[in-house]
Amino acid sequence: MSEVVRLTLVSHAMTDAMAAGRFPIDEPLNGLGQRQLDATVELGPIDAAVCGPEKRTRQTAELLGLRAETDDALADLDCATWRGQVLGGVPPAELAVWLTDPTQAPHGGESVVDVMIRVRKWLDSLADRRGRLAAVTHPAVIRAAVLVALDAPPRSFWRVDVAPASRTVMHLRGQAWTLRSTG
Repeated sequence: MSEVVRLTLVSHAMTDAMAAGRFPIDEPLNGLGQRQLDATVELGPIDAAVCGPEKRTRQTAELLGLRAETDDALADLDCATWRGQVLGGVPPAELAVWLTDPTQAPHGGESVVDVMIRVRKWLDSLADRRGRLAAVTHPAVIRAAVLVALDAPPRSFWRVDVAPASRTVMHLRGQAWTLRSTG
């Protein structure tokens, strides 16, 4: 087996909340999301697979033919009181705080820093693994993983665009993660 962890992070496919610009609830993929998976994601050989606990990640993994174990560390950013609300329905001052200060969580859930800490711990837990791992998760988790790999500041979080049904490949050699590809 290789001395490298090859991690492919797959963003779940489209949901109704994504299409409507709403903060997500635990919902399944919509019809477009199911069609996205038919043509867009090629994983190659995988030794193990994990996914977030939400319906949309489990369904994405299943449609990709993965037998994935759920891992709470791959859960979406917790938006608490904002769940189900449209972006425009959030008080502008609260939204501005959340988008500009990564330590704040005016919605009562997780801050960007909280998500980055959670994802860093998960990435650190992979240090003893080897081989090819697929992780089906959320754009927020993938953003956090990219920032951790690049040692980028949390304020860069919203500058990383992660499309539905996209994949991001990272490698771990020794103790250092590298970003291999996105898209």
